[in-house]
Amino acid sequence: MSDLTIVTGIWDLGRERAGSGFERSFDHYKTRFAQLLAADVPMVIFGDEALESFVHEMRGARPTSFHAKPATAFREHFDFYDRVQEIRRDEAWLAQAGWLPQSPQATLPLYNPMVMSKMFMLHDASIWNPFRTQHFAWLDGAITNTVHPGYFTHDRVLSKVEQFLGKFFFVSFPYDGGSEIHGFAREGMRRYCADDPAFVCRGGFFGGHIDCLAEVNEHYYGLLSSSLHDGCMGTEESIFTIMAYEEPGLYDRYALREEHAGLLAHFFEHVKSAPEVAPRAAPVVGGAAKPARRRLRDVDISQKTVAAYVVTFNSPNQLAAVLEGWTREFAFNRLYVLDHSTDAQARQANAQVAQKYQAVGLSHPKGNGGICGGRQFVAEHFARTTDDYCVFLEDDMLLNDPADTGVCRNGLRRGVPHLREVLLKIMELEEYDFLKLSFTEFYGDNRTQFAWYNVPQKVRTQRWPEKPHLPAHGLDADAPRTRFDAIGTVDGVAYIDGEVYYCNWPQIVSREGNRRMFLDTVFEHPFEQTWMSHMYQLTVAGALRPAVLLASPVTHDRFDHYGAELRREN
Repeated sequence: MSDLTIVTGIWDLGRERAGSGFERSFDHYKTRFAQLLAADVPMVIFGDEALESFVHEMRGARPTSFHAKPATAFREHFDFYDRVQEIRRDEAWLAQAGWLPQSPQATLPLYNPMVMSKMFMLHDASIWNPFRTQHFAWLDGAITNTVHPGYFTHDRVLSKVEQFLGKFFFVSFPYDGGSEIHGFAREGMRRYCADDPAFVCRGGFFGGHIDCLAEVNEHYYGLLSSSLHDGCMGTEESIFTIMAYEEPGLYDRYALREEHAGLLAHFFEHVKSAPEVAPRAAPVVGGAAKPARRRLRDVDISQKTVAAYVVTFNSPNQLAAVLEGWTREFAFNRLYVLDHSTDAQARQANAQVAQKYQAVGLSHPKGNGGICGGRQFVAEHFARTTDDYCVFLEDDMLLNDPADTGVCRNGLRRGVPHLREVLLKIMELEEYDFLKLSFTEFYGDNRTQFAWYNVPQKVRTQRWPEKPHLPAHGLDADAPRTRFDAIGTVDGVAYIDGEVYYCNWPQIVSREGNRRMFLDTVFEHPFEQTWMSHMYQLTVAGALRPAVLLASPVTHDRFDHYGAELRREN
């Protein structure tokens, strides 16, 4: 199967009601779409629910993933719908060119919201990645209106186009003259491009390697937002052109010649005649490249050491419970107890419990440094030791019996035998910065991306353009899901990496991860939410590699409660 997923779709936007010279029936679009659907390449297809049976009839057994997206979604879920409507009705905007008042941009309320959403649909498809491909490209549903369908069926150019998609790729055509570009004021284009643009990037075909798409999507969203805010509006092609001018190192471009009249058919003719070569390596976007995966048989954990840090407060019984379970099943090389107790009798009893389990007692300079203050203290203490890894525990984080055959509420195993060996093998094999020990937590689980609640609004808007706003109160029942990358297994225990959020639940942390997480940037008054935001941004920038077990061997059990007024964060 091809290593390229084509993303496409059509909608009935009422094009037959467009201005003179721009009218087309939806049947015309369906006829052209059927010609494209004959291409034997994996496709992610968007459209109204009524289109699904037509798609499957035309596609037959070809690899197809249909996603119902009604045309009304471009009104209800496109962030800039209202702004688009304001601009398309503006007399000054309409007066820029004689053709503009008759154009679909001006006459059809959903036209620009749809074409401006192509990039978002491409990005969504890359997240779902149903065919596990490395390359994604948008191809207009009615592309055969200007490109002969034989290019996609007889000539099979889509099987050769991957070689152009090492970076993110546009096809451009020369553009000279005019006071606007597709309705985007020329003056505005000069301001955004820092130049007078000599070309325009096509919107009928564009795409790239999967590793590029998140950053490109952010770049696109930011420019779309700022330009519409400034009252500048063309189509998606205007934004693509600005992107290519603004970040030329991020994008590859095939430049059509003037005599090609901007027709994509000439690009596909070039692809048809080009020699088939191996695709280029993926570019490094937004951070370091992922390290090559080692083989498990090359991993030696025999000399690796793990230190455990347990923070406790006013409850010798809680401390005894957590130490009993963990020390019975997990052979720590060193064990520390950080006692935040404000009760003198509890401190004395905690010291006796620590001595029983051969733990070294530690004290925070503030006495009670709080949960996050204690976590920062642990990070700084661990950095001064020689151990390879550390595990941070609160005194209510109890380890399940490894013989437990039950499952958590997400259906994942509760008992994990030989947990120490499994964790060390995973960390050595994958070179993660931190590995969370439990997929299911007390307040939620790692399916939901809780960093969404805590990142700055700019980051939230860039990373989740389809979900940029927090709920007015409480949690959102439809909060964004975590974007995962790859699943692995060690000794029958599965784990998954990707944009795994940080929280204070138990995790094993490497020395390098400890530095990146807590020491390169130190917050004077740390909170769990601050760290979650900070580490998420490091992760998406490629500067931090987290993962989480697909198991839930830790149970939160606070059986000895204290007053809420005594809790401190730092």
